[in-house]
Amino acid sequence: MFGKRVISAIVLVILALVLILQGGAVLGLTLLILSMIGFRELVNACHVTEENKKCSALELMGYIGIGLYYVVIVGTKNGMYSLGIVVLMFLAMMFVYVFAFPKFRAEQVMTVFFCAFYVSVLFSFLYLTRELEYGIYLVWMIFISSWICDTCAYLTGMTIGKHKLAPVLSPKKSIEGAIGGIAGSALVGALFGHFLLAGIMEDPNMTWILAVICAAGAVISQVGDLAASAIKRNHNIKDYGKLIPGHGGIMDRFDSVLFTAPVIYYLSVLMIQLEI
Repeated sequence: MFGKRVISAIVLVILALVLILQGGAVLGLTLLILSMIGFRELVNACHVTEENKKCSALELMGYIGIGLYYVVIVGTKNGMYSLGIVVLMFLAMMFVYVFAFPKFRAEQVMTVFFCAFYVSVLFSFLYLTRELEYGIYLVWMIFISSWICDTCAYLTGMTIGKHKLAPVLSPKKSIEGAIGGIAGSALVGALFGHFLLAGIMEDPNMTWILAVICAAGAVISQVGDLAASAIKRNHNIKDYGKLIPGHGGIMDRFDSVLFTAPVIYYLSVLMIQLEI
């Protein structure tokens, strides 16, 4: 199992490198596909799918909404228009709910909308960060804050972890591991800023700025990891899927990335606007 996880992780890093360097429509299409798969995993996990049916009308509105959202994001890069698509997706689901009544229950509508928003909107911040000035470099802070944090937290927890972070939700996670993950992300962020961005942006402050941003992202990434675990616990499942050997589904591997991406995006925007 550990060998599969390592091999899968290496493949994912290589794919991320290629896709992020490419950027543009290729990255947007990839995130659209990941969002569609993640949406399906969440809907299945929450047991929204109607019995004996592959896709309900509510889910169909989710798929259509996610598709339109990415068309608008990639085509216009305008947050106002993309927000409009999210609103239209909600209205479309309410349309199905009202005119199919009492086929669907209110909690089904809320769950499907939550699942669609969760994956599509949060994933899109990877694309939006990549499209920023210096985005080809800044976008890597998302992975430093999530995957590096995850690795450092695991190693620290295995070595010196004693105090439980969330004993009921995730008994294996420790406070020491969480601190180790944040410290590891901050260190890698500092090195990334010092050896790469400081020269490119001609600003020696990049070392400590990226250390702080990556540390903040690491805190949020652990919340994302625990949130995805909480959903699985609520619905008594081990993994969201089996797509990635040794890791599970898209939601199992990108749970922390989803939470980190918007945080890194807005901190990056603030950093650029303030010309720090």
